[in-house]
Amino acid sequence: MKSVSLTDDGSTSSAEGGPGAGTATRPSRLTSWIASALVGRVVSALVPLLLVPVVLSNIGVDLYGLWMAVVAVTGMAAFADLGLGNGLLTRLAPCYASGDTTQARRYVSSAYAMVSAIALTGCALLWLVSDAVPWRALFNVSQSAPLDDVRAISLVGLTAFLLNVPLSLIGRVQYAWQMGVRSNIWQAVGSAVSLPLTIGAVQAGLSAPWVVAAAVSGPVLGNVVNTCWAFARELRPLRPGLTALDPDAVRELLRIGGLFGVVTILMTLADNADNLIIAHTRGLADVTAYAVPAKLFTQLGMIVVLINQPFWPAHGTALALGRVTWVRRTARRMTLISVAVVLIPATALVACGERLFVAWLSAPYGDRWLLLGLAAWWLTMAAVSPVFMVQNAAGVIGPQLVGYVAYLVLSVIGKWCAARWLGIAAVPYVATICFLLTAAPAAIHGYRRTLARAARAGETREVRRVGVPS
Repeated sequence: MKSVSLTDDGSTSSAEGGPGAGTATRPSRLTSWIASALVGRVVSALVPLLLVPVVLSNIGVDLYGLWMAVVAVTGMAAFADLGLGNGLLTRLAPCYASGDTTQARRYVSSAYAMVSAIALTGCALLWLVSDAVPWRALFNVSQSAPLDDVRAISLVGLTAFLLNVPLSLIGRVQYAWQMGVRSNIWQAVGSAVSLPLTIGAVQAGLSAPWVVAAAVSGPVLGNVVNTCWAFARELRPLRPGLTALDPDAVRELLRIGGLFGVVTILMTLADNADNLIIAHTRGLADVTAYAVPAKLFTQLGMIVVLINQPFWPAHGTALALGRVTWVRRTARRMTLISVAVVLIPATALVACGERLFVAWLSAPYGDRWLLLGLAAWWLTMAAVSPVFMVQNAAGVIGPQLVGYVAYLVLSVIGKWCAARWLGIAAVPYVATICFLLTAAPAAIHGYRRTLARAARAGETREVRRVGVPS
């Protein structure tokens, strides 16, 4: 088995040219990952904006609204892979550290088999019951839209989403195998391809369902090409196959993937509860007044995720090698960086947000106290994100589960009372306080437990290496 080491400055080396071989240091590689992820995010955000006038003018307001409703449904199904993608990423990092491509291939093959089965079953059920589904009523589409187009657009959007669930696993494999830049580039290419495909469909005079199909096919095609290319070349030793399916790997991925799936569901419920609470306690007008600035601040959260995501596999590799000092030092640095990344634009939004919304939307959204509360919330998220990444890398999910369950229950009650009695500006303050009382302490406990466990494992390996009985 090929050995991989992580030096104190974060560089990786391999005595026999295995995974991790090369001269690039981990800091420079991570910087490249973050930069490419930011570029990919810009492309992914820009392409849909460029598609709006192209698609809207061709298919009309009703069918475009239908497509956006379908997109919203798929966005709420972030747990469609049952957490297996995150579980795969967590389990592959130690394999990369040890150079164990045999076990890694078992994990990859098992994950692809399970997620593909889920996606294909979902597609089959979707098409089998499609004639019985009241698509028009389900998405509240007006009678002016042709029923065949409503059904076809719904099926196209949902099918593309389901097919992309197993296809997107290649990104997890590439991240775990220190190929984050390639993954980010392919994702950006997939998003960008949607633009010429959609313009071509419009210029060819194709019907509305075909235009939507062109718009959603870019990421799918990008992942198809990326998967074929990667497993035929640099990831050939990990290429999935039926002979590599392993019952133990299946059980392990289901166990840890299930935990990740539950955490994702809890986070989704907690993050999406605000608008529903405000709608029931204050009315729909206040939902808009809250949702518009909240949506803008959410972009800060996406930036935090982008700059911390590469450290998931990096910490996994480091923990597997017993480099606890590097992990602790990196987590502290990323906490400061994440807070700084949020603090600067958040301060600008709090100071100028009211004028920004008036100039942008010609409406007085962005109450100063509300903006300050949203800034406090995202600064808190930025501070704890590096801690969560360390636990994710080690597969320590229990503390997160306990923390998020407590946060969900406490925050829903607190937000409901605050919105009813104090107004919408109080909602983010209550959320921040509840998080600091529940999820944050659980995160810190899980972080310390993760480092302690890795340190003990490192001491055991060192004792065995020098030949002293443990």
